[in-house]
Parts: sequence; C-alpha cells; structure tokens
Amino acid sequence: MRLFIAINLNDEMKDTLLDIQDAMRTYGVRGKDTPPENMHLTLAFIGEYDDPELVKEVVESIEIRPFEMKLKGIGAFGDLWWAGTDNSAPLMAISRRLRRALAEAGIPFDKKKFSPHITIIRRANGRLSEEATDEIAACGGASMTVDHISLMRSDRGKYGMKYTEL
Repeated sequence: MRLFIAINLNDEMKDTLLDIQDAMRTYGVRGKDTPPENMHLTLAFIGEYDDPELVKEVVESIEIRPFEMKLKGIGAFGDLWWAGTDNSAPLMAISRRLRRALAEAGIPFDKKKFSPHITIIRRANGRLSEEATDEIAACGGASMTVDHISLMRSDRGKYGMKYTEL
C-alpha cells in the first residue's frame, strides 16, 4: 500500500489553487493540473508499506493545536509547479513531531527536508516572468484552519492517481 501523511485542503483553498492554475495557463504554462480532489500538503511520504494501522496509530498520536495555514507564493521544482504556504511555527512543529514519531515507530519515510508546498501542475512546460509570477502569487492568500492531519493511500487509476483518506 502506497501511503503518505497530509493536510487535506478546504474548498476555499482548492478554489484559490484552481484560480492560480487558470492564471498560469493564461501566461502559457501547460502541463498536468492537479485536480482539486488530489490537492493536499504532504507532511511525510512513506511509500509502499504494509501496516497502515501502525501508521494510523502514529498519526493519531500527534497532538494538533488548531492553527491558520495561508497560501504564500508559487514556484517550481524542475517541471513541477507548486503553491507555497507560510512556514508557520505550528506547521513546522507538526512536521518535526510527526517525523520523530514515525522514526521512533520504525516506519520508513522520505527524509528530505520538509518544504511546505502544494503541487498544482506536473510535467509543466512554459515559463513565467518575474512579474507574472508575482501577479499570480498575489491571487493566492487563501487560508484555512488546520485541526488534524490525515493518513492517505495513493492508488494509480485509469485516469491518474487517486488519493483516499484512511
């Protein structure tokens, strides 16, 4: 089972991200848009793992004090475009606590440095000028209250990836 732990987004946040995708298309950026039902912020990618109940126990052990998460900026890792979030202290603390708990439970996960982002376009082509990037990022700014994190399953389907909360 392919697993990851994420913050699922509310509708306002998803609508803003869809607006950002539209704005990017007007500037000529094309690629595979992330559908709204797949939009999330990954806290830890586990990958193939056969004991989701153990992972779920770890996820449920992480105390979450509600906090606001706000979209902030856009950028790219190669041909993948993302929308950023503020690097708030509560978000970074959740990431650290979660990763520590996963390690203590012996659950393997991708140990790359946590860089909070939401993937919005994969396999993108086209470039944005600095002015266009700033203009598009300015249409962000949506926020949401984060009060829980979710264990997610990833399955490849006929029309792409499907993410299901466990």
